Amino acid sequence: MRRILALAAAVLLAGCSPSGGDTRPPARAVVLVSGLASTAPYTAPDAACAIGLPAGTDHTSLREHLLGKGYSVFTAPAMVGSGQVHDTTGYGAFASCPAPLPASMTLDSTGSIDLAGEHLARFIDWLHTEKQIDEVDLVGHSMGGLFARAAIRTLKAGQSAVTVRSLTTIGTPWQGSYLANFVEGTVTSGDCAGDQFCESQMNGYARDIAAVHVSGSARELGQSYLMGPKGWNTFQAGVLDTVPVTLIGGDRFDRAGGPPAVWPNDGVVELRSALGRDIDAAVLPHRRCRVVDDTHSDYVSMIAQLPRDTALTWDPRVLDTVTEAIAGAATALDGPDRQGC
Repeated sequence: MRRILALAAAVLLAGCSPSGGDTRPPARAVVLVSGLASTAPYTAPDAACAIGLPAGTDHTSLREHLLGKGYSVFTAPAMVGSGQVHDTTGYGAFASCPAPLPASMTLDSTGSIDLAGEHLARFIDWLHTEKQIDEVDLVGHSMGGLFARAAIRTLKAGQSAVTVRSLTTIGTPWQGSYLANFVEGTVTSGDCAGDQFCESQMNGYARDIAAVHVSGSARELGQSYLMGPKGWNTFQAGVLDTVPVTLIGGDRFDRAGGPPAVWPNDGVVELRSALGRDIDAAVLPHRRCRVVDDTHSDYVSMIAQLPRDTALTWDPRVLDTVTEAIAGAATALDGPDRQGC
């Protein structure tokens, strides 16, 4: 009898041991995702660029803030075009960075949303294999929010071992950008209501979109691609059912009485789109929102002759909102829906 009890105890202990099953708590990380036409280096919690901006123009402040709060933070590599990320010069320069990851795990920030999502999903799976990451909180700036949504769909379809705890989007064109809509002709310069900065964006930033509008992310930035019964959003139904989403939008630029298809906006994305106000509950079932009087990016702040911390990814209020979204992810689905939206 003593031998049988000892054997039974050994079997039970084996079931609780590392060799009989992994009982460690899940390893978590925050993954920062860049937007349209952005170049960002791969960084890890203990490795960043030694020259220039440590994690690029959109991620440096967010990364430093989240690291300071004790989070493990990785930036997904992104490139204008296909290939690996290397040193950059000019605006937002960085150099002497961690070894670049393969092109297959690097987002082409000018390619299609779904292709970028596939590469991001591959990067997240790599974090599981190489860094033992089991759960991720995704934070996407601009189109990075759409890339992240595509990645979540890919991870679920492939039954990935990684769980997405939360998604936070910052200035993301859930419904498109008024500048892309100007290129398509659904928004006109008259909708600027005489605002000179709005008109300059249509004649500058929108012209740049038009130059590459024939394919890739620029073509997919318009409302016609994203919305409607056969739009991209429609095919994302169910993807976010178990993922709490926080949407952060900027309303730095406004024109009283102006059409909501343009006003207010952050210089690139209208607030209505950034908050996903016309997105069906089947696509976005659990959401909370935050509005700040910021521009889309530090580049927009620069050309508008505003301080850098008026940009969404550099404003301490936004950094705190991102932190709160991640900290509250475990219970967010049980909380109030559409708070602030």
